[in-house]
Amino acid sequence: MSCPLCTTDGGLVIARTPKFRVVRVVDGEEALQFPAFYRLIWNDHVAEFSDLSVTDRHACMDAVTEIERALRSLLAPTKVNLASLGNVVPHLHWHVIARFDGDSHFPAPIWAAARREAAPVLARPLQEVDAAIAYSLTSATRTPD
Repeated sequence: MSCPLCTTDGGLVIARTPKFRVVRVVDGEEALQFPAFYRLIWNDHVAEFSDLSVTDRHACMDAVTEIERALRSLLAPTKVNLASLGNVVPHLHWHVIARFDGDSHFPAPIWAAARREAAPVLARPLQEVDAAIAYSLTSATRTPD
């Protein structure tokens, strides 16, 4: 069985490092209902977070934290959801999703049934959010000279 996260980027690439990439989900219903939906995808094919070395686990979670901080700072969501499921695609990836109390599913998970028709109005254009995330990850992973 071919892994879709090994053979495709998995979304619009926002940042790419030697260890992982960050993408924004741009296709399908999820992109329409949850426009500030990002994924951190580990480059190597590993199924579980515990498959990573201690250093890589720290790098992964530091990056997830930076994405969350950028979303909170720029969009002021009601909540940021973090999830690493991998039941359908057993390749390590984290979902980082800005949630708003008026979105179609809130307060339920995005994979539950919709409660209403709604798409959030974002405080900033997504291109600004993308750029802030990319800058944040570049700054966080830069090593001093």
